[in-house]
Amino acid sequence: MLPNELLKKIRRIQIRTSHVANDLFAGHYHSAFKGQGMEFEEVREYQPGDEIRRIDWNVTARQGKPFVKRFREERELTVMLLVDVSGSQEFGSTSQLKRDLAAEIGATLAFSAIKNNDKVGLIGFSDRIERYVKPEKGPRHVLRVIRDLLTMKAKGRGTDIAGALDYLNRVVRRRAVVFVVSDFLSKEFDRSLRIARRRHDVIPIAVSDPREMELPKVRFIDVVDNETGEWMTVDTSSRAFREEYRRRALAAVERRKTNFRKLKIDCVELMTGQSIVEPLTRFFRAREARQ
Repeated sequence: MLPNELLKKIRRIQIRTSHVANDLFAGHYHSAFKGQGMEFEEVREYQPGDEIRRIDWNVTARQGKPFVKRFREERELTVMLLVDVSGSQEFGSTSQLKRDLAAEIGATLAFSAIKNNDKVGLIGFSDRIERYVKPEKGPRHVLRVIRDLLTMKAKGRGTDIAGALDYLNRVVRRRAVVFVVSDFLSKEFDRSLRIARRRHDVIPIAVSDPREMELPKVRFIDVVDNETGEWMTVDTSSRAFREEYRRRALAAVERRKTNFRKLKIDCVELMTGQSIVEPLTRFFRAREARQ
């Protein structure tokens, strides 16, 4: 039995995110990802204009004349949510923690998926795999995903994106649309991302907080790294210190964006305390235009 407070929280996020999925995204989701999954249908004789790469060489050899494979678009997609639940997700300087923002994003994407009769699965990760929910359909399943996002108690504090992507490739064999929701405070995951990108349609969603980009001028403050537990006292009255902090934060964001561009991967940037509607709608429309 779930506590009443948790039930209310699930209900609030259900009302808010299902409204966004139903009214504001209104078809952009499906148009953005149609054609991502193709299913083998039959073989037929080669006709002029057919693509060479569609030739089925085994059948061609047996029949003594060229045959090609025919595929049809799958009627349903598999959507996987890879959600970071590490220690750094417990931070938030607004009315919202990064973890709460990740849950809102996950719920919105999940409701968008089931509205289009797609399957939704979840992998919660820190420096280990914390939870795996097999992709399924239906409102009840989405509510289970939301509950897990809100209640998952991570055993690990660090972030291992490479490990989460490797696990994804082992448990999800068919091509999927994969949303990786994280602050990407993890190193050396490019190789795993490149491999996952060949198998799936991978979309990183970077979550951050305003205080990670700019410090307030309030003299001495104690800060703690939620992933390592390391404490530090800093003097935010120093303009030089605040400017250096901002410069390094912006440089880190730019490196992340550059890496994703090199891999030809779209990335959505979202921040606590701000609406997710405009950035996600902009992303869906851009993908829709390319399709």
